[in-house]
Amino acid sequence: MDQQHVDVLVIGAGISGISAARHVLRDNPKASVVVLERRARVGGTWDLFRYPGIRSDSDMSTFGFGFRPWRDARILAGGAQIRQYVEDAASDDGVLERIRFGRRAVAADFSHATGRWTVEVEDEGTGGREVYSAGYVVGATGYYDYDAPYRPEFEGEADFRGTVVHPQHWPEDLDYRGKRVVVIGSGATAITLLPAMADEAAHVTMLQRSPTYVLALPEVDPLTSVLQKLRAPASLTYKISRARNIALQRGSYAFCRKYPRLARKVLLGLVRAQAGKSVDMRHFSPRYKPWDQRLCVVPGGDLFKVLKSGKASVATDRIDTFTADGIRLKSGDELKADIVVTATGLSVRLLGGMELTVDGAPVDVANRVLYKAVLLEGVPNMSLVIGYTNASWTLKADLAAGYTARLLAHMRRHGHDIATPVATDADRSEFSVMGEALTSGYIARADKVMPRQGTRDPWRLWNNYYRDRAMLRDAPIDDSVLRFEKAGGAGDAVTGGSGTPESVHAA
Repeated sequence: MDQQHVDVLVIGAGISGISAARHVLRDNPKASVVVLERRARVGGTWDLFRYPGIRSDSDMSTFGFGFRPWRDARILAGGAQIRQYVEDAASDDGVLERIRFGRRAVAADFSHATGRWTVEVEDEGTGGREVYSAGYVVGATGYYDYDAPYRPEFEGEADFRGTVVHPQHWPEDLDYRGKRVVVIGSGATAITLLPAMADEAAHVTMLQRSPTYVLALPEVDPLTSVLQKLRAPASLTYKISRARNIALQRGSYAFCRKYPRLARKVLLGLVRAQAGKSVDMRHFSPRYKPWDQRLCVVPGGDLFKVLKSGKASVATDRIDTFTADGIRLKSGDELKADIVVTATGLSVRLLGGMELTVDGAPVDVANRVLYKAVLLEGVPNMSLVIGYTNASWTLKADLAAGYTARLLAHMRRHGHDIATPVATDADRSEFSVMGEALTSGYIARADKVMPRQGTRDPWRLWNNYYRDRAMLRDAPIDDSVLRFEKAGGAGDAVTGGSGTPESVHAA
């Protein structure tokens, strides 16, 4: 089987992968870069999910790339818009031509003898196998399992005579016009589906086990609109809006964590103002503190508008059993349904399920810590892109991409073949990088999959943009933790400093 060598192999062509490839090429213009993508188009999550109303749950000034302005004044954007934006970025920055679609990375092994990764890849169109050799690998697949969502089985499901669908695998031909729809869930997907389906369905009910904090945002950003009317350059408008929104995100999160009782009063007060007297507040009064789970945002209060119109409703209860005509609740009430949407969440899987080994030895990712929230302990020449859970994913993805590009340039300048972060047992906590701060269902399920949280810098993941920016963008590459080596064990491993510049595999 022929082996193709590249300097940098990026796995995934969603937001993280496009950002990574673009940053690497900017700082290492002579590097050969290939992006592998399982799907047939750019976009990742935004190509996978096709349910009605799919949109961002973060403002586009921060969810957009730092290097490419988002030009629409609307705060949240639809899935199709976002996917096109990602594809346009890939096309304009020379990344699109480097993507090989329909490729699934199956296994990757790093060899210290050669200083290279060997990556086994399946062509999902033909079933054939390909092998890539790479000096550096960037895992940019996110942490969702694209094949299998989280889907609990409910008592009596087989008796239900209607249709059951999951948002991750939405049927293109599903006709819900004039149908009674029950959406099981209370997260961002359920809260998006309710207003999106209400106009055509007979009635839509969101059935939740417990409430979620909901925050209504304006549909259009007033500041962006003003700057656009003044004909300010798009890059300046974007820069101003982005800086403001980063500060607002960070400030509101810190406020909620420091003053949870006051934050709860503020959030519930805003819901009352939007929902009016016709909506029962018990459906929007969570038992947990603000930001124990991610806040759900609704543009223009669209959720509350359909609730007040009577086209939709919320039920807070537990499921007893499915029936032939719907769902019976623990309270004894029954929700009649023709269609049930199980917006029950996502399963977590890192690297798209790719098997990871170093010199033939398996890597237990869930027992490793992350260096500067980007490099995996003990794994050479690999970046793992994990976005924020308390802010826009892309903010962190851009920082991780920029750091990776800086690291590769440093290795090229100083003649290093291998870079490996080295931790001790004392650097590792019992929590995963996601499990300590948030309590959402998919976060809890991620505990067995995600790397451990660190106990101190540079191993601790803070989910703080300002702190990460200083560490990833401004701090020197050299430190006492990151170990540099030559391939084949030639010479002593070094922890920093300069060497004789020479060609290296990574860039």
